Amino acid sequence: MEVEKELVTPGEVLGLGSDFKAGKGAYFSPDTKTIYASLTGFRSIIPPPIDATDQRPTVEVSGHKAHGAVPEPGSIVIARVTKVMARMASADIMCVGSKSVREKFTGIIRQQDVRATEIDKVEMHASFRPGDIVRALVLSLGDARAYYLSTAKNELGVVSAESAAGGEMVPISWTEMQCPLTGQVEQRKVAKVGA
Repeated sequence: MEVEKELVTPGEVLGLGSDFKAGKGAYFSPDTKTIYASLTGFRSIIPPPIDATDQRPTVEVSGHKAHGAVPEPGSIVIARVTKVMARMASADIMCVGSKSVREKFTGIIRQQDVRATEIDKVEMHASFRPGDIVRALVLSLGDARAYYLSTAKNELGVVSAESAAGGEMVPISWTEMQCPLTGQVEQRKVAKVGA
């Protein structure tokens, strides 16, 4: 049986759990009874051993190195905030460590992952604004191709922000950045400089 090679990205549907077993680089969702890719790579179908009681073939994804960096739980990423809602902010991941990504990866920073203290008092709109560049830790592969990100450490948070006047904001405390053009202070979850 020919092993097929098809490029897939995280969150892409690989097949139904009734037809396949999830191998490496793939995971089974009990809710949808569907198998999804957990990394970027080539989809391959491995036939079951002839004597196996479960005769479903295994679907797996083998990674390939040519495709830039891929976020993984535990890695530090640089992301641009695209949308801020009441309980979470979404961001496009631009770099994993020092390597840039070549594909689009979306990250979500939930209210409980913004900072380590006084979690119940976190206001998303006082922590991030669209366009902010944040340094964050990847917690896990969340749902539907979005990674859960955390800024709940001193060295994580907003590293670069533009003010309403178009100036590059300067951090003045853990929670505030100031516009050098107008002197206006805006609230942010600021990353500790020099971390």
